[in-house]
Amino acid sequence: MAGHRPVNRGFVSYNAVNSRFMNGRRLRRYAGVWSLWALGVGAVISGDFFGWNFGLATAGIGGMAIATAIVAVMYVCLCYSLAEMSPAMPHTGGAYSFARTAFGPSAGFITGVAEVIEYVLTPAVIVVGIGGYIGAAVNSLLGIDVAAPAWWLVFYVAFVGINIAGVGATFRVAFVLTFLALGCLALFWIDWAFRFRWDMALATLPGSANSDWLPRGWFGVAQALPFAIWFFLAIEQLPLAAEESRRPGADMPRALRWGILTLIVTAAITLLLASGLPRGWASIEDVDRATGTLFGIGVHPAVPALMFVGGFAASFHAIIYAYGRRIFGLSRSGYLPYWLSLTHSRTRTPHLALIGGAAIGYSVALLIEFGEEWLGSDVPVGAVLLNMAVFGAVIAYIMQMASFVRLRRRYPGLYRPYTSLLGSAGAVMAGLIACATLVFLFVNVDYRMGLYGCGVFFAAALLYFVLFGRRRLVISPEENFALRLEEEENAG
Repeated sequence: MAGHRPVNRGFVSYNAVNSRFMNGRRLRRYAGVWSLWALGVGAVISGDFFGWNFGLATAGIGGMAIATAIVAVMYVCLCYSLAEMSPAMPHTGGAYSFARTAFGPSAGFITGVAEVIEYVLTPAVIVVGIGGYIGAAVNSLLGIDVAAPAWWLVFYVAFVGINIAGVGATFRVAFVLTFLALGCLALFWIDWAFRFRWDMALATLPGSANSDWLPRGWFGVAQALPFAIWFFLAIEQLPLAAEESRRPGADMPRALRWGILTLIVTAAITLLLASGLPRGWASIEDVDRATGTLFGIGVHPAVPALMFVGGFAASFHAIIYAYGRRIFGLSRSGYLPYWLSLTHSRTRTPHLALIGGAAIGYSVALLIEFGEEWLGSDVPVGAVLLNMAVFGAVIAYIMQMASFVRLRRRYPGLYRPYTSLLGSAGAVMAGLIACATLVFLFVNVDYRMGLYGCGVFFAAALLYFVLFGRRRLVISPEENFALRLEEEENAG
């Protein structure tokens, strides 16, 4: 447990802990390169089924295609930068540990909180989609109408339970669900290819006087950036698995590179084919739930709805893993209450962090679902949550890319098993795109209330850190690594 004689180090203080403290917060190594690839791709793949389509209604196919290309550049640069930093700092802290080492404890905490927002809210976005599709399937099969929040609770309980069961079960399920999701997506591609029509893809937005390709011009492209991120969001969670990877120095860079390549291919195919469906892209979010055909053959409407659920499940499962490790890492280092980092005595999984994150995500989804007077009845819950998750993500991206540049300059001699081919220029490019996206998140008035809510959460977290957290830090693996480098720098 924590000692009573904190050691002051400037703005923060470190409490002494005994071996029992760290023994109660141990993880197990399990994952190889393909397990990591499946976790990364699985975390993102639901973005091909749901979320990105809001950008079509904003920018049309041309604007969305340009926004997706811009965002793809950001993620390629981001992944190469992470592929360098993660093997050099192979801790569960991930982005927090990068910023902590580069800029100090306060920057580490800001980055960690941003990722908490991203990873806790992203499953909430996904479970809203799951609730809609599984509810429609059950209603069409059995004639039973179950409220969406009840389905949200069922899926949270089931997948948090799998993640608590053990890291082996977590990665095995992630592997199976990722391939299931890719298989469902491939079946939709085949179906969409037969039904594709260019006149539907190029349908002009109502009230627009611009071209069919860019119906709202470059402003529409800018507005579509947050939705294009949904094709790739959460691939950056892979460094959180560093302490559960068998060979993080070799496997992490390979998993990141193969993962982003996979996602670029799936995003390009999905965007092109789904945009040209006969009903038009304005209603793409429910076109396959409502239709009764696949490959030109009549099927029960529940079939495509359940296929969508299969795609969502992979991401829901993988990102529950991510928020569990993010909360665990911050708690083990003292930035959050200590008890959140306790691991299960048998499975060595951060069960309290997993349960706590689920409770927050579910509560936020409920708050928005029943807060129509704040948002307006025509504002989709999923789109609001999506923008909230992207808000946290882009702040974390900015901090990580700044950390990459700072680490290269401050610690040029740091052992790096892998070196980014894009260097500091790639990190700067990713950071600039993330900054632009952060600005354009606030353009759409309908989604601002959710962003303000994120801001309030951020402010509360920072207040906690200033008043309490900064005096309760622990020399965890992440903190020990950063402090050692600082001592070597001062000695040199």
